[in-house]
Amino acid sequence: MNLVLVSHSRALVEGLRDMVTQVAGPEVAVAIAGGTADGRLGTSVPAITAAIQTVLGADGVLVLLDLGSAAMSLEIALEDLSADERARVRVSEAPLVEGAVTAAVQASTGASLDEVEAAAAGAIGMTKLLQVS
Repeated sequence: MNLVLVSHSRALVEGLRDMVTQVAGPEVAVAIAGGTADGRLGTSVPAITAAIQTVLGADGVLVLLDLGSAAMSLEIALEDLSADERARVRVSEAPLVEGAVTAAVQASTGASLDEVEAAAAGAIGMTKLLQVS
């Protein structure tokens, strides 16, 4: 079970990949697609397709993304995949950083795609600060 991280910023997903691989270890492959081919902010359909195909195994892949137009690019990239490939791809609504970390930890335990997707979704309501009365 592997991950794909999609962002408008190459630097952001490179750093997040470093963080995630340190947390998850070598059991979880993490591919990234960030920025445009010429180094600007944006997303690239071919880069997203390639990232998915790079780490898509029999167990599937979970894709996490940042902002709105990344979702549009991802939708187009999914159309470039075969029906069999698309069936093994899940897209998470989780926040990119928190979702990627929690998904990676879960995936490193050998969890199923359903379990990894659920772990990422759990990050949606994650509290970051201790509430002091």
